[in-house]
Formats: sequence, C-alpha cells, structure tokens
Amino acid sequence: MIERRDFLKKVAISGVALTSANGLTSFTSRFPDTPNNSEGQGIIEKEKDTLSAVWKFDFDERNAQLILQNLNVTLKGKLRFLSDDTPWMVCCSRDGVANRNTLVDPRGDVQGYWVLNTVGTQLELLFYHRTAQRFAGRFSFEGTIFFSEDAFPCRTKPVVGERVLNLMSGFADSLLNDSLFSPKDDLLLQFTAANFRIQTVVKGEFSFRLSGRIEDAAETVFVFNMEPGYFQKRYIPYYQPIDRKRCPVVPTGWMSWNTYFDKASAEDNLAEARIGKKYLQPFGCEFWSIESWQGNSDQLPVRDFYNMNLEVNEKQFPKGMKALADEIRLLGFRPGLWMAPFGTGNELFYKEHHSWFLHDKNGKPISSWNGKYTLDPTVREAREHLREIHRIASREWGYEFFKIDGMSGRNSGYCAHLYERPEIRACFNDPSCLNPFELCVQAFREGMGEDRVFLACQGHTSGPEARYAEASRIGADIVHPNQPVVWSGVVNQASCLVNQVFTHNIVMIADPDTLLVGDLPLEEARTSATIVALPGQMTFFGDKLAGLEERKMKILQQTLPVADVRPGNLYPYFGTMPVWNLRIQHEFIGKYNVIAFFNWEDQRNFISTTPEELGIENQDYTGFEFWEKQPFNYKSIEKQFSLEVPPHAVRLVAIHPIKDVPQWISSDRHITQNGMEVSAMEWESKRMLLNGTVRLVGSFPLSMYIKVPRRYTFGDITCKDAKCRVIQNQDVLSITFQGEESGETDFSIKFKQKIS
Repeated sequence: MIERRDFLKKVAISGVALTSANGLTSFTSRFPDTPNNSEGQGIIEKEKDTLSAVWKFDFDERNAQLILQNLNVTLKGKLRFLSDDTPWMVCCSRDGVANRNTLVDPRGDVQGYWVLNTVGTQLELLFYHRTAQRFAGRFSFEGTIFFSEDAFPCRTKPVVGERVLNLMSGFADSLLNDSLFSPKDDLLLQFTAANFRIQTVVKGEFSFRLSGRIEDAAETVFVFNMEPGYFQKRYIPYYQPIDRKRCPVVPTGWMSWNTYFDKASAEDNLAEARIGKKYLQPFGCEFWSIESWQGNSDQLPVRDFYNMNLEVNEKQFPKGMKALADEIRLLGFRPGLWMAPFGTGNELFYKEHHSWFLHDKNGKPISSWNGKYTLDPTVREAREHLREIHRIASREWGYEFFKIDGMSGRNSGYCAHLYERPEIRACFNDPSCLNPFELCVQAFREGMGEDRVFLACQGHTSGPEARYAEASRIGADIVHPNQPVVWSGVVNQASCLVNQVFTHNIVMIADPDTLLVGDLPLEEARTSATIVALPGQMTFFGDKLAGLEERKMKILQQTLPVADVRPGNLYPYFGTMPVWNLRIQHEFIGKYNVIAFFNWEDQRNFISTTPEELGIENQDYTGFEFWEKQPFNYKSIEKQFSLEVPPHAVRLVAIHPIKDVPQWISSDRHITQNGMEVSAMEWESKRMLLNGTVRLVGSFPLSMYIKVPRRYTFGDITCKDAKCRVIQNQDVLSITFQGEESGETDFSIKFKQKIS
C-alpha cells in the first residue's frame, strides 16, 4: 500500500493547492480581490481595496487539529465525531483523493468523509457518508478564534418576524450571534451550522463551537464566510468607522429650538446653561448649542434665513457669536452652533454672488428647504466660501460642535435629494460632477477642522456624510414648530432608531433629536428617555430647565453620560418592536440583560418575550424593574417573560442569573442599569461581606439594589465619605448613598446566615 504522505506531494484541484507530510495537510484557496464600490466623488479619489479573501488550512490528524486562516483571522480547533457516544477518528485521506479526508470507525474502516470546499468567499466544511453507509452521529469543530481587538460577536442573518431589538454593551455574548465583525477593517466572519456558539474570552480572542448531526443519508455542512467590506459593499459606500480621537464619547448637550423655536436670545441660552451647569453638567452634559442665530432667523421658514454670510441677528444676539461662545465656555460647556449653509434667503448676498447659485433653464433661482437661492457646489468659489464661514465659526468664534441642517432628509426639499435629480444636475455649472453634495460636506469638514464634532442633521449613512461626520440625525423633528411634543413624535423617535440602529456607534452616532420630558405625561417621558438612552444615542435636551419638576430633571440625569452601546444585529429593521434587549458585560457584576417592554398602544397590554428571542439560556433569573422600582423574578418553567404595561409606557427590567450569595441587581443611576457607578464589587464568603466602591455625582443621591438569598439576612453597612440609608423590601435591599461632592465611596455590607 502506498501511504498518502508518499503518494501526494502536491496536487492542484479547483484552484486549491495541497501538500501533505507526516500526517499534516495544508492547502490554500485564493479568491480574486474584492472591488471597492466607492466611485470617488468630485475631487475625492477612489479608495484602494486592501483586503482580499484568501483561505489557508492546516490539519494535523495526530490530534485532529484544524487551523483556518484568512486575512488577519485565525480559527484553531479540534474536529470530533461521535457515533452512539463512541468517538471515531478524524483523519486525512486514505485513498489519495486530494482534499477528501476521512471518518474512521473504531475498527479502522473509513465510513465517511469530510472535505473543505471554497465557494466564492465562503469556505465549506462538509461531512457525509461513504456510499451505502448508514450511521448517525454528531460532528463538531471547537476551539479559539483570533481576530482584531476591536472585533465583536453579532448577528447578520435576519429572521422573519423578529420582535426583539438586540443591543450590546461591553463584551456581551448572545446565543443569537452568528458572526464576528471588526469595525476598523469593515471585516465580517459569518458562521453557518446547525448549532453554533461563540463567546468572548478577551479582546480579539473568542471561543467557538460548531456542531451538527449526520442522520442516515443527511450530510452536515459548516460554512465560514469571510466578507471584506461588509458595510461598504452592502449599505455604506463611504464606509469609515467613527473617529474616536475626535469623538471619544457620544456627544451630549442642550439646544433651544424645540422649546424656544426661533426666538431664543443669547441670554435665554445662558440662563438655561446656568441651570444646566448645576443639574446636568455634573452627570456629563458637554455641549451647549445655539440655534436660529442668523440674520432674519427669528421667523420661519428656514429658506428665508441668511444662512451663508454669517450675518447675526443683532436683536437676539447683540454681543455677537464669539462673545456668546466665550460665555458658554466659562460655564464649563463646549459651545455648539446650528447652520443650514446650502442656500440663503438673503437677496443682497444672492445678487452679489449670482453665479454661485442654481438657476433653471429660464434663469429663475432654484429654491430648497435651505434657501430661496440654492448653492451650486460645483462652483469653486462657492465651496471656498463654505470652508471660510465654517473656519470663522470654528477658529475665530470658537464653536466646537456643528449641527449642519438640510442635508439628506427624505425628499427633494433637502439638498442630497435635490442635487440628484436629473433636471437639477443639468443646471450645475459642472453637470459632469459625480456628487455635488459630497463637495459641500467635504467643505464643511475642511472648514470646521478635524478636531470639531460634526452632526449631519437628517444625514444618511448611505451617503458621503458617513465619511465626514460623527453623528447623524436619523429622523424628523420631535415637535412641529411652536407646538409641544406629542406621543406621535416619541413613536417616530423609536421607529427611526429601530430602522437605523444597525450602523449606530460604528459608522455614525444616531441622533434621535432632543429629549423633551417637560410637556409629556410621566409614562411617555419615561418612554422617550428609554428610547434615547438604552441604545446609547446622542443625547441633547431641549426643555426649559427652569421650573422643570424634580422627578423629570432626574430622568434627564439618568441618561448621562451616554452608555457605550452598539447594535447586536447588523442589518436594518422596520417598525417599532415591542421589546428591546440590551446585553451587558460588567467587570464586577458579570453578564446580564436589561429588557425594555414597550407598549405603543392606547390601552394596557401584556408585553412578552422568550429566552430564545433574547439569546439567553432558559433558566431562573432574578431582577429589578427600573421605573417602578419593583423586584422581578423569572422561573424557567414559565418559558416567557411577560409584564403588563400601561398605554404609551415602558417597563425596564434588569435580569441576572441567580447567585447563591447577595448580588447587585440594579441601581437608579442610569437607564441602562449598566453599573457605570460600580468601580469595584466583591463577595467575601468567609466574612459574609459584600465589599465595593461606587462613584457618586455631587450631592445627588444614588440608590442601588441588592438581592439577598433566603439563607442570608442583612446585618450592617459601613460607608466611607458618604451617608448610607438601607431599606429592605422582601428579599431586596435598597441602599441609598449620598455624599457632599463627586467622587468614589467605599462600602461594606455585612450579612448573617439564617439559622434554619
């Protein structure tokens, strides 16, 4: 008999080169370079594609170890096959057929095969019977994946009828995950198997297990799909991950328009900022942004505003915009500015720069939402003007946050849509320009500078905004002009987020418009705050802060700072979805879920979900409801989580796997209940102490909730540098801390064991 290692030195089959020696097999499959879909716009050069999918394999039958490599990803694990709980050997080829490896039964006979095939960018690991053989068994591939440090597990295969919006914070794992994604490289590794599980070990390292059954004539296939340019090819041709140096945290702030509309003066803005300094700044409120400051901007429509010449409304802003920015900065905030510079209502400016604007075939000025006279960005002097006005506002006036309005929107009133219309393209100074809109967006960024935060108001991740801006206003205004916020505006916030969350905090930060709680009933205010805060969206407030009732001011505080949350599923949804599920991993608390049960209807409803929909094991859980401060318990025999929710309301429950010792289950610090205030926590079993450290904000009280198992009873608590008050409700301790200034407080909770 000629052994395989002697028979096969090197064989090429279907583009796969194989070599074998001493029981080791290696082979490489190459795919053509993947083209970049970015066409290059205006003066933007086409980006070079730097990623090509190349699979390399190594198998050592001595320990059944298979190594798969592609780009900067390595999978290393062991192949196993069990039939009737009896292990078979997983071996190389026994008959010299290249790339057809074997399943060998305990008697030493080849009864089945496993092969590695490439189909496009996919690698298939296929297991099947030898002809005429019938046996059942389970094949598995289990080991470790090494990927980029920024990679995270996620889901990329939609399922019809999904009811749960899945979100993640930290290295949170879910049984629903089927992929790994690296934002830095826009690189996706997707898995397909009858059973698949992936868990984070440390940054860039993951454990995995794929398994499936061979039943009679049925085969089993594991598929590994490497997709360079996952977002860029599917959804975002201008893909670029968020610049974390420019925008290390999600922006927060206050802006006037949704309450003052176009009437806010400099003093109105500063009066609100003084209140914000006391009640919001300690929690992380960062920007104070000025709206409707331009000449002729105190009366809608926006197309009449003097948007392009930096003329200031002297009645409302008598000291000018630089002085206002300086005063905002003295209060500890970073100043921000609203602009709508795609056009103007200033007739004199238009006449002086007639050639900068679009005209129809009869010479009539073309109007848009941004101005009676709409800019032609293919005119070089017009683009230079855009750069200059943003440079002045940024460098000379000192504004650090720019909200640029009138961008993509949903119709031709906004310039991205308008500029794409054939009849408008024919009117450009340079009709051959591929994307005039990008020329504007690029000019904005170049003018404001690389160190400023750019919010694209009505910006789309499908457009060039994704390359230049950090944040995107994802929906319409939450209010109509000079009207209070109503329930339909809150629902719109939710539906826009659900549709666009799949790119949030990866490409652009989602901006839901301002959070307004003052005019809403309490339940609706809680719902709006949950919509904004649970997914970690950009959080700007718009209420008149003077006179805002204490419990509603606390709602605003409970959204700050913005939690670091990213989507769990990297594809769009449509609708509102009744359940939002935030999976959290905390260094000291562990892994748990925070579930929002939304009732979008006008009558009370039971809102429910299942462990399977949440991507968690069906086991017993303990938890706590955030808004009504009620304990929550789940038994696995119930098979679904269900809560009765009032109309237009939300109930927000943190659920934890049950421990047999006292455990943290919630706090009132933040809507996400992500334990951002917990900087240390440890159970000391011998002394029956729960020791920890919490971060307090000023003199504002903080309450946290501890689940106490039946065999323990509360003894005492000691706190350093803070007052502590303890209330026991059934088996939950409510502990309220209150200090004199912001800082960390150590605590120790003493428990006693009950005598049965």
